[in-house]
Amino acid sequence: MKTKMKQNGMVLLVVVMMLAGLLTGCGGSGASGSSDPGKKELPTVGIVQIVEHPSLDTIRQSILAQLAEEGFIDGETITVDYQNAQNEQSNLKSICQKFASNNYDLIIAIATPSAQAALGETTEIPIIFSAVTDPVAAELVDNLDAPGGNITGTSDAVSAQMIMDLAREITPDIKTIGALYNSSEVNSVSVIDDLKEYAAANGLTVVEAPVTSSSEVQQSATFLAGKADAVFSPIDNTVASTMPIVSKTLNKAKVPFYVGADSMVNDGGLATYGINYTVLGKETGKMAAQTLNGTAPGTIPVMTMKDMDIYINQNTADEIGVTFPQSVLDKATVLGNE
Repeated sequence: MKTKMKQNGMVLLVVVMMLAGLLTGCGGSGASGSSDPGKKELPTVGIVQIVEHPSLDTIRQSILAQLAEEGFIDGETITVDYQNAQNEQSNLKSICQKFASNNYDLIIAIATPSAQAALGETTEIPIIFSAVTDPVAAELVDNLDAPGGNITGTSDAVSAQMIMDLAREITPDIKTIGALYNSSEVNSVSVIDDLKEYAAANGLTVVEAPVTSSSEVQQSATFLAGKADAVFSPIDNTVASTMPIVSKTLNKAKVPFYVGADSMVNDGGLATYGINYTVLGKETGKMAAQTLNGTAPGTIPVMTMKDMDIYINQNTADEIGVTFPQSVLDKATVLGNE
């Protein structure tokens, strides 16, 4: 009898424990929030970047900072999926296909190839681009003021004329300009075309050394070092990602290297007349926030940065034997002194 009562007691204890477990599972927060039918999923923002280099990294960081300022914080009010394509077109396509197939709420595309890849995969998901030099030539929009469709963003267009005017103020004796750029980047070709127009109007000669990959950059830089009085590169992702190599090659040859971005000056270029990439990223972040709040991107005009600043690298100038005129020093931001 005692044995039977003991067995019944054990059964009762097991039943009570099972009931307690069920009640805990129903009433507790649990480890997996996704299984809670009452829990709302966070909007997902996919960020695709063609390659990592200081200009584009600054843009991405500023976008995220601005989104947070607007109340869109990764892990709290949104989920951010950042992907770097390592400067490979096939990677760009795969990343954007993933974003589209998962039906992300917003895609932020940093640099022209990223924006082209994103638009190639979806005409429904909102796309905000950043650092696209010429959105019309890149066939992203037909009109800067009224983009239409599912896309808009910010342009980092710079003026080859303004940079060359600065170059001639710093090094007035230059007659031959080397052009170092990736011929497959639409944004770079557009600026080099402007450089050629400027050269033709001002009696200068342009020597081109286009590349198609980062592995060709040093050879092209070496070629130009022996052919040109100065070298110019636009905001070119391939050149920007290999700046330590290019600047070392040209500085050793004492050839002034004029560039399209402040980060490229910081990485060894001599000077530029360009935009502030922190500001560009913040403006892109504001557009992204507008879109997350329900504004159709096609109704937001593309923003082209108007404020330009002179950036110079004093260390590079000392290395190659160039003295900045006081007229430049009075207006310039000095970089590269870290």
